[in-house]
Amino acid sequence: PAIFDGYWNAPDLDKEAFAGGWYRTGDLARQDEDGYLFFEGRADDVILSSGYRIGPFEVEDALVSHPAVVEAAAVAAPHRERGEIVKAFVVLASGYTPSEELITELQNHVKNVTAPYKYPRQIEFSTELPKTASGKIKRALLKRREWEGWDRQ
Repeated sequence: PAIFDGYWNAPDLDKEAFAGGWYRTGDLARQDEDGYLFFEGRADDVILSSGYRIGPFEVEDALVSHPAVVEAAAVAAPHRERGEIVKAFVVLASGYTPSEELITELQNHVKNVTAPYKYPRQIEFSTELPKTASGKIKRALLKRREWEGWDRQ
């Protein structure tokens, strides 16, 4: 095997991770008309909002393309009608101040750069984002915070 031939003493995980002899990483990608592949995120990071599948990386890329944003993380937050919504955690560039006007501006920016249904319906400003030792944003931690105590009824 090129990667490994299974999980140690975990046949249930093997069934989940392997299909037809192929290992499924959980990574999502798209191919453009020229054949180039683009990483879109992880299957477990996809936000399902009102039937739409929204990749957090696309939302994050749109946010950081705005001059006010230095860093961003997008996660699924619970919502009674939509199931989930996009919530963004944003670190602002110096000279920018959190405001309702800036939230609206960032939401409109994401709508224009991506698609209208992908914009973050909630934006929380932060001075920094939680990261691993290697510098990756801890999206799972941010998402877990959003879902803690959520009453699904």
